[in-house]
Amino acid sequence: METKYNNDRKMKLVLISPKGPLYRKSGGIFKKSLRYQPLTLTTLAALTPKELPIEITLIDEGIMEIPADLQADLIGITAITGTAIRAYELADQFRAKGIKVLLGGPHITLMPEEAAEHADAICIGYADQTWPQLIYDFFADKLQAVYKQGECFDLTDTTLPFPERERFDSKYFLTQAVFEATRSCGHDCEFCVAPTAWGRKQYQHPVSWVVEDIRQFVAKTGKRKLIFVDLNLVSDLEYAKELFTALIPLKIQWFGLSTVLIAHNNELMELMAKSGCKGLLLGLETVTTGSLGDAGKKFNSSVNYKELIATLHKLGISIQGCFVFGLDHDTLDTFDATVELAIDAAIDLPRFSVLTPFPGTPLYKRLEQEKRILTKDWSLYDAQHVVFEPKLMTVQQLSEGHERAWKKIYQYKNIFKRLWGARNFQPLALTANFGYRFYAHNLHKFYTCDWPIERNPSKIILQSK
Repeated sequence: METKYNNDRKMKLVLISPKGPLYRKSGGIFKKSLRYQPLTLTTLAALTPKELPIEITLIDEGIMEIPADLQADLIGITAITGTAIRAYELADQFRAKGIKVLLGGPHITLMPEEAAEHADAICIGYADQTWPQLIYDFFADKLQAVYKQGECFDLTDTTLPFPERERFDSKYFLTQAVFEATRSCGHDCEFCVAPTAWGRKQYQHPVSWVVEDIRQFVAKTGKRKLIFVDLNLVSDLEYAKELFTALIPLKIQWFGLSTVLIAHNNELMELMAKSGCKGLLLGLETVTTGSLGDAGKKFNSSVNYKELIATLHKLGISIQGCFVFGLDHDTLDTFDATVELAIDAAIDLPRFSVLTPFPGTPLYKRLEQEKRILTKDWSLYDAQHVVFEPKLMTVQQLSEGHERAWKKIYQYKNIFKRLWGARNFQPLALTANFGYRFYAHNLHKFYTCDWPIERNPSKIILQSK
């Protein structure tokens, strides 16, 4: 293959994860204390062909500035919807300097035609199998416009490299011990990006691959506390049992995500605890009758949240309980009712968000058909701004109710009520709660909703992009 690159003139590959205002290094709320190291850039770095002369630089805008004199031959930028505008801004700047730019990530998968206007190439879907070919094509000066996840995509290849986590300095993150065993989820929730972007098939690394990744990390760092970022670790019960069983000999402690359906499987919950599970993020979503149906999560109604959380607490598992406001059956009473449930059930770390119709999802299509989408400024699609017309309250009421709920649940008395009920006296639990309390009381500085529909509701401007 003829190329201008060699060991004396290596190709400069820069991979960037842009951030919205909440996480950007200058001016954001969260610094090191509440952030864990993301996997996308370190995974792409690992997938880059090692036989080619390439110098790789990773930039996470959440922890570092992008150098003004950045030198690169090819820049790859990954974007979610909330950072898409920033990604396009950066891409346009780099291309104006003559640097080739490729875009990938969830938003690009959802909106490929829009993204293509800002890139020399785009990656649609997961890039594990297309990334090496993309790099070879760039070396041969034959970069294609689109690289798309194949129909036969899977993660079963046991020779896939492990993420090169060491490429980031661990001092900037709460933890570098971030792992994944699976991707996507078997459920079809109306608001979720995953089914639209990647389908309902869950992709699974071989359990032996996951275990070896963890073994090598522990051997290098000596650290045994880790996070699984899988959307739903228990989507496939047989796989989950195999994984949890294999984790037991590693003597690790881990945190991950699950649906509430584990409530129906005591054996699985006990196995999960035995494998080292110390914390779960549960998508509780709502306390409003009817809203679970709105979200496509009727299966949650089969579970008594309070009983499930009590069971998990007895097993030594703490809970981050996530709720969303703005579903069609939500009323002004929903905010206080949700806070009361979170206190009564002794949820260790509650989290609230505003319903967000990410482009391409069934929710977005329905609201667009009902003419309830208020803006297509993607930078506002961050689960904290109201970007659609709620059904049983106003935009202002939803925005204010959301912020009020954050402040109320993180009042000192309510922090102590919840943690006392959970019998959770770990320093990390207090630290996380006080961090979220700070977040709740500074939300207005960053999410002012200072945009056209608030300033002048009669003149809503729908931006085309």
